[in-house]
Amino acid sequence: MKYATPPRPYADPEKAARRILEIANAVEPIQGRIHIEKINEPFLFRDRGSPAEYGAGLKLAIERGWLKMHESGTFVTFTPAGAELFA
Repeated sequence: MKYATPPRPYADPEKAARRILEIANAVEPIQGRIHIEKINEPFLFRDRGSPAEYGAGLKLAIERGWLKMHESGTFVTFTPAGAELFA
């Protein structure tokens, strides 16, 4: 017997990255910083994305220059290119 699994909405890293950017844009930055837990909680628990999808989306957003992660990994900031997507 095979079980059907519903299609994963964020299996495509591009879609996951766009959703991460939408979530980050909705968060009120504190001193220009967006704490990572303000992004991962909605993505993982409200949107039901997997940790692998979250990691791939965040990595793509950083590679494309939309977000910049601090070396500590505790917060991200929008780059000018990332902020331009919502202007």
